[in-house]
Amino acid sequence: MTRPTLLYKGLYKGLLAAALLLLPTLGRAQEFAAFSADDDYRYEIGGGVGMTGYLGDANTASLLKNPGWDAEVAFRYIINPRFALKTQFYAGGLRGDSKQMENVFPDANTFKFSTTFYSASEMFEFNFFNYGMGRRYQKLSRVTPYIAAGLGFVLATTSGESAFSIEVPFGIGVKYKASKRVNLGLSFLMHKTFTDKMDGKDLADPNQIKHSFMKNTDWYSTLTFTVTYEFSRRCAECHYKP
Repeated sequence: MTRPTLLYKGLYKGLLAAALLLLPTLGRAQEFAAFSADDDYRYEIGGGVGMTGYLGDANTASLLKNPGWDAEVAFRYIINPRFALKTQFYAGGLRGDSKQMENVFPDANTFKFSTTFYSASEMFEFNFFNYGMGRRYQKLSRVTPYIAAGLGFVLATTSGESAFSIEVPFGIGVKYKASKRVNLGLSFLMHKTFTDKMDGKDLADPNQIKHSFMKNTDWYSTLTFTVTYEFSRRCAECHYKP
């Protein structure tokens, strides 16, 4: 499998740099949490649907070729208006056809595949604005872009053959608070896997280039629209000293 394009490498490096810049702010999480009010909630739960893209031996350039589908179930712990931890579960499909490529495999072989995958990952999210509604002193915004990165696992099945791998999902998104407890979201994530069998065993080494832990492995993307609902009031009964 070939390496991802410069666009995806740039996105990866940009998110890594942003994460390093944000490290000093993590120590202020408790300070943010102190501003909780009686209409704040600790958790979100919900789901969504969307489309997938594939980068591998049968597609080295465009995520829009042969798009697949995805369905997501998500659980989010709201640390404060800027930070959140998200547990996400995906089921989806990937497709590819090497006939659509300009490159030719040895012996002019062509391959076509259809993969079903299941993944679970833990994500750290940073909102660019203080996300929420109400409380003007906190300058809360009902809309915010965010970045996210995490670690997870993926299980893929192609033509009866299964592959299991660690994955590193990372990407960007936007959230909109439709009401105090209902949130709409749109996220785009790249999923870096450490296997060359997301597209099946026939495409594990078509160019006879041995893959390593980091090189010649498969990627996939998810573009997902979600709806989540907040619950578990953070401060159901607050007592303030005079």
